[in-house]
Amino acid sequence: MSILEIPEIVALDSRRNIIRLPGETDAPLTPRVRRIIDTPQFRRLAGIRQLGLVSLVYPGAIHSRFEHSLGVYRLALILLQRLTRSSAFESIVSWQGAELLILSALLHDVGHYPFCHPIEDMRLPGEKPHEAGAARYLLDESSEIATAIREDWNSSAEDVLYLLSGALPRGETFLSTRPNVRKLLAGLLSGPADIDKMDYLFRDSLHAGVPYGKNFDQERLLSGFCLNQNQDGPAISTKGKTAAELMVFARYVMFSEVYWHHTVRSATAMLQRMCFEIYQHQNRSGHAPASLVESLQNTTDAEAIRYFETLSTHAGVEEIWSGLFGQKRCLYKQIAEFSYFEAQEPYHRLARRPFAELAQLARQTAFRLQESGVQIEPHEILIDAPPVEKEIEWIIDVRDPKDGKYRPLAEISPAVRVLATEQFDDFVKRARLFVHPRQIQNASRILEAMELR
Repeated sequence: MSILEIPEIVALDSRRNIIRLPGETDAPLTPRVRRIIDTPQFRRLAGIRQLGLVSLVYPGAIHSRFEHSLGVYRLALILLQRLTRSSAFESIVSWQGAELLILSALLHDVGHYPFCHPIEDMRLPGEKPHEAGAARYLLDESSEIATAIREDWNSSAEDVLYLLSGALPRGETFLSTRPNVRKLLAGLLSGPADIDKMDYLFRDSLHAGVPYGKNFDQERLLSGFCLNQNQDGPAISTKGKTAAELMVFARYVMFSEVYWHHTVRSATAMLQRMCFEIYQHQNRSGHAPASLVESLQNTTDAEAIRYFETLSTHAGVEEIWSGLFGQKRCLYKQIAEFSYFEAQEPYHRLARRPFAELAQLARQTAFRLQESGVQIEPHEILIDAPPVEKEIEWIIDVRDPKDGKYRPLAEISPAVRVLATEQFDDFVKRARLFVHPRQIQNASRILEAMELR
């Protein structure tokens, strides 16, 4: 079978049995795709917001991981269509590899639980990554997704899991004996310039009501993909260079203006502190360290919020829950911001520190202020800082068809070198201090007690 004969790629141009996605784009629904998305595990994604708490600042950003997953699946089809113009690609990947990419694109978020990225950024001891949820669905032979893969697709669940998490297949599978194909498909799905980023930048921008993530030529970039010099990863041709540069800028601005908007980070810091106190309470009560994540693994946003409501009372942070999810929004106020360039000493004191250390510093500051007569509770001071793990760097080669040479994009693009490879995190992620609104009048005393002035 040729890649172009794969049912989903054929259906891409047939205009029948499609699902319309925001942005006036259509994704084809073949019987086997419909079977996957109708499973309870996949349907759950319709109840999980792609951007979590961002809707507290950008009210239109309530799109789901279900919608995003279909968008990435659609881009996988278009990308494969474009790449088959190169006989080298089809000879290396074959239709089996292409089917695997399609299936993995569709399922790439299936293990996500509500608010998982802020929770994973905390790196709580014993916490399992969201890929553990994907493994549960894919490797349990009794699950509906595993059954659908086994009966409808020429792929193994272990190969899908590798592309989602990097877990090497056990035994002999399509990918286990093809390391170059493993690396290539993984790069197309989750690399510097990948179909996941292409979709979420556009989709997040669309729903948040901002232009930043849409200001790159997605079609041109898809058409510019080719194989790298070693034939084991993606590269882009010179005709896709400008589109890639614009995508780098779009990502930079979306982080700066949306994902790390100071009010979004206030809500994120509140959620993280609430979850940390719940986690601590569970440990003191004798629960397993991973019980927080385990409890969220199969939930939707609404179910997770009800779970938080119950446990936040026991953990003494019900006021944080109410400010985030109650009838009256009450987000903490920023009293200080430290950047890598403007306040390096306090920035380095806080950035990439374990979350437990930041929580302890906030508590100690509150106790010190209490001793001096200030009425303040430990949970009324929050520290938000860049997490331990950094964003992926933008390292991809550009192929010049005139001489056949490959050069790193950052080498021939000053914009990419500055915005994507030279400490991207330090450009867009700030360390911030937030307090409950009633503590604004104590801002200077809090900063002095924390020795951050």
